[in-house]
Amino acid sequence: MASIIVALIIVLIVAIFSVQNAAPVAISFLFWQFQASLAIIIFLCVLSGIIVGSILTFLIRIKRQRKEKQACPGTPREKTTNGTKNVSI
Repeated sequence: MASIIVALIIVLIVAIFSVQNAAPVAISFLFWQFQASLAIIIFLCVLSGIIVGSILTFLIRIKRQRKEKQACPGTPREKTTNGTKNVSI
């Protein structure tokens, strides 16, 4: 719940900052050159940061889970049969 509140606060701050800085700016990247509103550029940068951060967090979690499974191969696993839990060793 706290992470949702923090995310909403960040979105609100970015939205306010973007609206206050809506002037058109010239963007040059390699061979591309175009003009766009600074608000749109800020929004796209924040969105791309969120996407990259989410992907990296997901990959790190998967890597950590794989390491934990490899580190403890002999631990008992719970199996459910007819609502009862059996531990196989």
